[in-house]
Amino acid sequence: MKKWWNWILAVALICLLFIAIPISLSKNKEQMYRPMFDEYVEKFNKSYKNKTDEYETRFQHFMASMEEIERLNAESRGPDDHRARYGLTKLSDMSKAEYREIHLSDEKVTKHPSHYGKTWKDRRKNHTDDHKREPGDQITNNVYVIIGRQKRAALPMQVDWRTKGAVGPVRDQGMCGACWAFSTVGAMESMAAINTGKMTTLSVQEVIDCAGLGNNGCAGGDICVLLDWLAITDTAVETDSQYPLRLLDGACRLPANATGVRLSSFTCDDLVANEGRILQMLATHGPVAVAVNALTWQNYLGGVVQYHCSGAKADLNHAVQLVGYDLTKDIPYYIAKNSWGTEFGINGYLHLAIGSNICGLANEVASVDVI
Repeated sequence: MKKWWNWILAVALICLLFIAIPISLSKNKEQMYRPMFDEYVEKFNKSYKNKTDEYETRFQHFMASMEEIERLNAESRGPDDHRARYGLTKLSDMSKAEYREIHLSDEKVTKHPSHYGKTWKDRRKNHTDDHKREPGDQITNNVYVIIGRQKRAALPMQVDWRTKGAVGPVRDQGMCGACWAFSTVGAMESMAAINTGKMTTLSVQEVIDCAGLGNNGCAGGDICVLLDWLAITDTAVETDSQYPLRLLDGACRLPANATGVRLSSFTCDDLVANEGRILQMLATHGPVAVAVNALTWQNYLGGVVQYHCSGAKADLNHAVQLVGYDLTKDIPYYIAKNSWGTEFGINGYLHLAIGSNICGLANEVASVDVI
């Protein structure tokens, strides 16, 4: 009987040990992260610093972010000065569910554009013939540079429309899920600047308030559906000074005699197997708007995103503007302009690897021409 009792006691002690170890580790983590969290709260001037319940909830989210940051940095590969870097951002105290809800629910990619009838195809240029790889296409850093069938020439190794005064300031969409509007209007104002030589910030708020065809203001929309609506209605996008940004849904206040920038034509294509076409657009035409999957961008600080970012069309949840590229680096990348303020990433920008449909950026690529 004594042997049985000893055996039961030994098992009980082992079970208690396995329970106690995680609890101890958890307490150690809390002790380690608590001073870091206090510094974080001060640095980003968080409003809950004196609200005990919310403070503790945010601390738990912060610790989860720290674990993700460690994992993503461990998985990043490549030269130290190019690999993606992750760390604490103003979003690091959000739960994943909250981050998805606030920042990743705004790009609602339309699966069947033809639902809107012939207008979709009739009002956009068709570049299908240019997409196929042909003998003689150049390969630069493993990326096919396709110039089309009529003319072939080497594309520049670097393109950055910011240096040409054709990219507007980074803006912050805040709690308004309107990335689809920021990225598309950004592409329109870039093309207007290229045409006129003058950069004028256009009204994102007008698009939030007025765009139809299923676009739903701060509750989300789609870059290509927005372009289709602009083409169908021949709507002029006014300047931001005429129709200021409020980051709230409102009634459309567009005057009947609006004289802003109008769309003359657009393309919206799946270029997953043809990223050379994206490079061509950026080099010879101008910035483009793209849908992306930004799930792992919550704690992005800089470097080139190459991994741990699904490219599946079903995972698209955000939209950004591509404003250039760099083929001279060990890891060639696109320059992407985000709409989460200048505190995000590289002064509001991030670098996305070329050639692998990273974060799904090639699933829905929109270019525009304006008048």
